[in-house]
Amino acid sequence: RAVVHRRAAQVTLIPEEAEDMWHTYNLLQVGDSLRASTIRKVQTESSTGSVGSSRVRTTLTLCVETIDFDSQACQLRVKGTNIQENQYVKMGAYHTIELELNRNFTLAKKVWDSVVLDRIEQACDPAQKADVAAVVMQEGLANLVLVTPAMTLLRAKVEVTIPRKRKGSCAQHDKALERFYEAVMQGILRHFNFDVVKCILVASPGFVKDQFISYLFKEAVRQDCKILLENRSKFMVVHSSSGHKYSLKEVLCDPAVTARLSDTKAAGEVKALEDFYKMLQQEPDRAFYGLAHVERASEALAVDILLISDQLFRHQEIATRSRYVRLVDNVKENGGNVRIFSSLHVSGEQLNQLSGVAAILRFPIADVSEAEEDSSSDED
Repeated sequence: RAVVHRRAAQVTLIPEEAEDMWHTYNLLQVGDSLRASTIRKVQTESSTGSVGSSRVRTTLTLCVETIDFDSQACQLRVKGTNIQENQYVKMGAYHTIELELNRNFTLAKKVWDSVVLDRIEQACDPAQKADVAAVVMQEGLANLVLVTPAMTLLRAKVEVTIPRKRKGSCAQHDKALERFYEAVMQGILRHFNFDVVKCILVASPGFVKDQFISYLFKEAVRQDCKILLENRSKFMVVHSSSGHKYSLKEVLCDPAVTARLSDTKAAGEVKALEDFYKMLQQEPDRAFYGLAHVERASEALAVDILLISDQLFRHQEIATRSRYVRLVDNVKENGGNVRIFSSLHVSGEQLNQLSGVAAILRFPIADVSEAEEDSSSDED
């Protein structure tokens, strides 16, 4: 995990695994100062006057201007201008740093708010690991994903064309299905770390999941694949409506899955969103979404659970970002619970459709729009 050394206005972090890059992406803002090791192409001139170029490793300090994160490769590139003297790079010159695993970097900010500090604490918690894996499948399609506390990572997508069964002949169909199951099995062995993963969900419509599990362990016995046989108890078969990645949300909502994964952040987010939608149907006066509505509820000390997307804290305008931070702080100060959803989880994507912020209230209050209409009629 990331290791942090706090000083007055800066922290030094060491990203130790891919997920730490996602945490770093959420920590960085335009205007921050980033100091890290990097490679720079420099021109050299020999004593004879010939000009050449070479790549040198140096340490630069940039004023951050743009931040680019590749969620599949978990790569983070930060572009900005050099703000400290360096023998290879002039002051004010542009450079792009690609942050690397196991190489420390130092981040300085003008303001360290509660959301940033909570993110650092989460990143440094050794208990937060990718302990859930899932195979969401249907005939001919399987998505292999890792569910970490911060994100859902698609590790592999298996697609095999399965011919239809014909009267009197199922040979082609059965051969293709076997090829498909073999490809999924190899994907599991290649992409899932059984030393870390505590539970592997296998989900599909119909009997595909059951047939695959039967194939998987028959093959494990035949091939004497000890890693599968020793971890058989970690596999859990559940229903899903399709083999597409978005079906993971309904899988995580399954009560049996929720019970088994009760200590994971992803399952907690899914349950909180499910509770919000139930409240919206049953008692709409106790389920608000949209910033203005939720702020009004917070001012009335009515927020029991705040659901907010981490995407909102990446807003480039300081005033807008501060508004979201202030909302989080107010809810916590008044005894409410705050759940910051990862936009790389299925539940986070769904919350973003509700403008990224929602709340379950302790007691019903008048809707914001109604309250605004009342105040405008009073002015008239």
